[in-house]
Amino acid sequence: MTELLRHPEKMTQAQTEIDKVLGKGEARSIEESDISNLPYTQAIVKETLRLHPPAPFLIPHKTESDIHVCGYHVPKNAQVWVNVWSVGRDSGIWVNPELFMPERFLESEIDFKGRNFELLPFGTGRRMCPGMPLAHRMVHLMLATLLHSFNWKLDHGLDPEDVDMEEKFGMTLQKVQPLLAIPLPR
Repeated sequence: MTELLRHPEKMTQAQTEIDKVLGKGEARSIEESDISNLPYTQAIVKETLRLHPPAPFLIPHKTESDIHVCGYHVPKNAQVWVNVWSVGRDSGIWVNPELFMPERFLESEIDFKGRNFELLPFGTGRRMCPGMPLAHRMVHLMLATLLHSFNWKLDHGLDPEDVDMEEKFGMTLQKVQPLLAIPLPR
């Protein structure tokens, strides 16, 4: 929601998409089957997880043998940490990596289910977050419900470019300054 409030044109585009699927002003609730008809909303979720992964580091892995990766020797039994926060901001992978651009995922097959190594907010393989299937459903449903039900504005007339996006690192990422947003009827 913070990224959408900072980019109101993207929020409007998502609301327009949701209105086309659910009907504008309709009392119908979004259902899980509607998610597949909301590609822009899906792109918003992917872009948000790229820029703001739930945890900046994946669960550590241990190498099973000596290996060489990108010219570096990694010895057997070394503990390896994957920094998904850094991967999401790598200019060698992403064009304009610091910008919030959901459009980058519209014509892309990249998903966050562990098959695309440039987007791994929930990890991959046997150590993938067991809550990922639930998160996949619920995040899309909650976002679409919030956007379909309300128009949103920043508290105290704050300008979108003045929203503090500083995050503090820990086991999970947290915004330093919580978002204050006001829901308005649609």
